[in-house]
Amino acid sequence: MTDSATGETDDLRPSKSERKRQMLALQEMGERLVSLSLSDLDRINIPDERLKEAVKTARGITAHGGLKRQLQYIGKLMRSTDTAPIEAGLAMLDQQHAVSTANFHRVEAARDRLQHEGDAALGEILATWPAAEASLLRQWIRQHPKEIQRGKEKTHARKLFRYLSELDAAASVGD
Repeated sequence: MTDSATGETDDLRPSKSERKRQMLALQEMGERLVSLSLSDLDRINIPDERLKEAVKTARGITAHGGLKRQLQYIGKLMRSTDTAPIEAGLAMLDQQHAVSTANFHRVEAARDRLQHEGDAALGEILATWPAAEASLLRQWIRQHPKEIQRGKEKTHARKLFRYLSELDAAASVGD
């Protein structure tokens, strides 16, 4: 289509489908905000006070229809709000979650290696966490078969996991 007065085409505006995709993306971002814990929500910079209140209100709604309407309202408010700080905050939370998950898996793998390989894995553990007490880890390795016989393997493994997690956290702070 051509505007007869200016001679420009209407191709400069996004299509109706594209606008709908954008609105759904904003509504999904709003759903994600609603699903966050209060502490995580407070860490995100939400520039519009009405949007903050709408998100907090949605957290208290239990009726499915009411929650759906509130989420649509949040999407509507987000259309008139600068979403860059919100996107940055959500990306920061995603990054922190990924780092936390990687740390968890690293500690879990170290614990499993100590359980299955014993002294053979000790050198790598001490190389990874130089602050680890070798005598404590050797004691754990010696006690592990006894704990299996007593049926206390999980408790014993949790203690080791906690110890390795503390070492990992201390090493992360030191970096």
